Amino acid sequence: MLQEREVIGEVINVLREAGSRAFSLEKHQQLYDLLVKLYVDDQPLDGVVIRDELIRRGLWEKLGKFDFLAGLISAVPSALRAAHYAGIVYDKHLLRQLIEATHRVTERALDHDQPARAVLDYAEKEIFDVTERRVTGEAQLLHTLIQEAFKAIEQRGSDALTGVDTGFVELNELTCGWQPGELVIVAGRPSMGKTALGLNMAEHLAIVRRRPTLFFSLEMSRQQVAQRVLCSRARVNAHTLRRGRHSSDDLRRLQQVAADLSDAPLLVDDTADLTILELRARARLAQRRHKIEAVFVDYLQLMRAPRCESRQVEVATISRGLKALAKDLTVPVIAMAQLNRSPEDKSRKGNRPRMSDLRESGAIEQDADVVALLHREAYYQTPAARVKLSDEADAPVAADDPEENVAELIIAKQRNGPVDTIKLSWDKRYTRFGNHMPGREPDYYTPPDSPEAPF
Repeated sequence: MLQEREVIGEVINVLREAGSRAFSLEKHQQLYDLLVKLYVDDQPLDGVVIRDELIRRGLWEKLGKFDFLAGLISAVPSALRAAHYAGIVYDKHLLRQLIEATHRVTERALDHDQPARAVLDYAEKEIFDVTERRVTGEAQLLHTLIQEAFKAIEQRGSDALTGVDTGFVELNELTCGWQPGELVIVAGRPSMGKTALGLNMAEHLAIVRRRPTLFFSLEMSRQQVAQRVLCSRARVNAHTLRRGRHSSDDLRRLQQVAADLSDAPLLVDDTADLTILELRARARLAQRRHKIEAVFVDYLQLMRAPRCESRQVEVATISRGLKALAKDLTVPVIAMAQLNRSPEDKSRKGNRPRMSDLRESGAIEQDADVVALLHREAYYQTPAARVKLSDEADAPVAADDPEENVAELIIAKQRNGPVDTIKLSWDKRYTRFGNHMPGREPDYYTPPDSPEAPF
């Protein structure tokens, strides 16, 4: 920086938020701050200007006069590798930060009054804070970015999907699939079908498209998830199965589907009480082992972030962590989320949800690239107006409302595309969503011996 004024901008970019704190010696910190100030003020950087400024600050004698500056200038052959040297300084700064964090963790661990889980949470937070301070790539010229964009367009061909297949035609049309590096929030009130929708998309991606998919189930066990997938794909009523009233045909369907799904690359992690750090570590491990192409989280508010002073801050930390995970792995992260009770407020006109109904933190809608709000108007109708199932045949009786089996997916935010409302078909017997096709059954899985085309 003393040899060449123009490299100061490169060094500032490498050291980022650490600034002068990246240097271990106080005198180097003071000189760095001085050089940056002169650079920002567009002042010339020569021996006379630097000496006068050091004298004005009372540092000339303290730092060692010309001997100090001459020793620094002669320490490197040229200024051409300033950014590389700055990277070394920043790496050493991170290592010092890590050492300090481990010292604090050790002190907590030696405090016998602290419970083990509290110490582990503290350690996760300290290490997480250090690992987040990483140097990112520098800005690129628009010319280079345009060339890369054209290459991507040429490679794309006629395929309209630039991301992973959602399994729903209209949703693919609107979003071009879930895009790599994006955070997608699928939100709704309890019992609206968030888990079912997430599972439907995950199973389509893993079973039909054969893409490795990771599903974090914080609400249900792995066995429950597997049973849901089996019943949903085989068109078997899960409630009937639990009561032991399934038929031989139901059992045959389940066996056929189980055989077909035996090699499906769907990974299910049902670890409860996950912190954002644990989830990111598990996702990275799955990425290394299985090359996953999408991550599903059910659901966001069940996760934890240690050492947060309020629930709003905790949810904001989780939301930022999920967005960072999507960018790190370059895969879409689809997180289910709970809405607050505002859609059920009697003073409010209608029950349709809004983006502002996202529960506990406005940071979710800020971090998300796509916000999809799940709504079923029939849910708010009186029980008499809903479909009733016969105990004998488990067959739906005609509903008073023809929209009973219709759900809406309201795309309230899409950072890189339009917003709109998409209709989906809903069958509560099999907890399954399908493409909305009036007058036709949803496109469920069809057994191999069926004359109908398979899903």
